[in-house]
Amino acid sequence: MQQKLNDFINENKSMLQEEMKTHMHNLDIPVRLKKSMLYSIEAGGKRLRPILLLAGFKAYGTNMKKVLSTAIALEMIHTYSLVHDDLPAMDDDDLRRGQPTNHKVFDDATAILAGDALLTYSFELITNDSYLSDAQKVYITKLLAEASGPKGMVAGQILDMEAEKKEITLQELETIHTLKTGELLRFAIRSGAYIGQATDTQVEYLDEFAYYLGLIFQVQDDILDVTGDPDKIGKPVGSDEANQKNTYPKLLGLDGAIEKKQYYVKMAKNALKNANAEISYLMLLTDYFSNRDY
Repeated sequence: MQQKLNDFINENKSMLQEEMKTHMHNLDIPVRLKKSMLYSIEAGGKRLRPILLLAGFKAYGTNMKKVLSTAIALEMIHTYSLVHDDLPAMDDDDLRRGQPTNHKVFDDATAILAGDALLTYSFELITNDSYLSDAQKVYITKLLAEASGPKGMVAGQILDMEAEKKEITLQELETIHTLKTGELLRFAIRSGAYIGQATDTQVEYLDEFAYYLGLIFQVQDDILDVTGDPDKIGKPVGSDEANQKNTYPKLLGLDGAIEKKQYYVKMAKNALKNANAEISYLMLLTDYFSNRDY
């Protein structure tokens, strides 16, 4: 089963990468802007969000062309958020995915505009998708705007910034990560299943699954910042502690963080069973998220 999952991830990761590059190269836009956008797209990455979207679709549907543009749009929004996160006014990072960050290669202003362009172009991709009905386009666009905007990822980012150098509770930490990371994961799973024609009840259970999967992802991120291999994760370990960020190991200790992650895994798998998706790539991806080393 692990080999089956690896094949699914690797095949779709390569396909998504080529599709995104093709979209970028076909844009008739200023050269410096295109180079900056392409730089962050071509830097690679795990592509876990669009792969989750494809897995959500595969649990109920068959024709992957129906979700391709939505998956690419999701990854472009994630990429924009990383470009902006790395800026001096935010996390002030020099490396991303083992390479110099966008603003280090170009400049702050170009990086900001490249992020803006990736964000807005993502919605253009969805509205131009010939495989989706008008009703589906409206629903998906609304869902993505909510997940990435002031009620979702952006809200989580500002709460995360405000929590730096402060003591917060575990509940407050969960809220931050549910918004900052979990909402885009929720969008991935929900939109994929929706396009695959899952029932309303199944989508509700998948919402619950996505909530716990987002927390699993973040706990493992926090653990890797303590125990990870810098060459694999693409940045120095200990950066969260250096930036005085609130993390699961900081609040619970390393062993406590691992125990909490195991609880989230149990709850996520239970939700998948209720969604009739027990035998799916989503189930395999739950363990993958929990055990990843990069």
